[in-house]
Amino acid sequence: MNLIIPMAGMGKRLRPHTLTTPKPLIPVAGKPIVQRLVEDIAEVVPEKIEKIGFVIGDFGENVKQQLRDIAEGIGAEASFHVQEIAEGTAHAIACANDILEGKVTVAFADTLFRADFSLDPEDDGIIWTKQVDDPSAFGVVKTSDAGVITDFIEKPQEFVSDQAIIGIYYFKKGEDLRAEIDHLIKNNIRGGGEFQLTMALENLKEKGTNFKIGTVNEWLDCGNKNITVESNSRYLGFLSKEDLIDESVQIENSEILQPVFIGKNTVIKNSKIGPNVSIGSDCLVTNSSISESLIQNNAKLEDVNFANSMIGNFVKLTGAPKSVSLGDYSEW
Repeated sequence: MNLIIPMAGMGKRLRPHTLTTPKPLIPVAGKPIVQRLVEDIAEVVPEKIEKIGFVIGDFGENVKQQLRDIAEGIGAEASFHVQEIAEGTAHAIACANDILEGKVTVAFADTLFRADFSLDPEDDGIIWTKQVDDPSAFGVVKTSDAGVITDFIEKPQEFVSDQAIIGIYYFKKGEDLRAEIDHLIKNNIRGGGEFQLTMALENLKEKGTNFKIGTVNEWLDCGNKNITVESNSRYLGFLSKEDLIDESVQIENSEILQPVFIGKNTVIKNSKIGPNVSIGSDCLVTNSSISESLIQNNAKLEDVNFANSMIGNFVKLTGAPKSVSLGDYSEW
């Protein structure tokens, strides 16, 4: 099975953090978003993932090496496909056409999930969904009594379904999807000015592909600072507390309220940390109280008292508002 991960977006809503780090490499609960996505998909699909096609923007070699390491972590081979102009979800997948064959899973890289179902690779296709309160901001599906998808609707303004498409798809025949996307692009068939994946899915359905839904228990977004901090908090709750604090961490005269992730060689002194805090490696935190926050690597924090905050790499912070968002190499 192949896995395609479109991740070329600029992550504008998560700035300033994405000015220096692509959004899928922002850590959640101690690991990059895209690594958590890859590992969670590998647990749900019953077949070995042979290749992972990362659809990227103008990313440097360091980022590519991180992605290679993520692929190798599940025994897969990484390939890179550059999307120079963002022209929609179908266009992003088309950038990886050379591995869009056989059994394929497509997962957009700003999606995290928890699911207790196992994918059946003999199904024609599976669209992963989550029941939502307000479906008007999402693509949604309608299903028959047998659980087969009958309609795809993009951002319905009147209620038709509350099963939102979360951005993860399985296709038994990737070449069939490739042909439908090629048809859209060659004939300049767009929806809302872009090449929409839902249009290709509708064409496949009309030609006899039976799509089923795979309903996830949790769908975690990482679109902006507040949502990413919330997703970090929720994901920490899924993990075993025994695995969250590295053995090299030094904790002196401090209180840790789990769940809390703390990376390698970090020092915590005279502080109260947690609940729902991730702190990266090589950080120093002194005389502080921190909850519901995400802190990356090599940060030095002193006399801070905040929640709902996101701190980048190599940040130096003394004192702070109750909520703050600082990108890499910032000082306060």
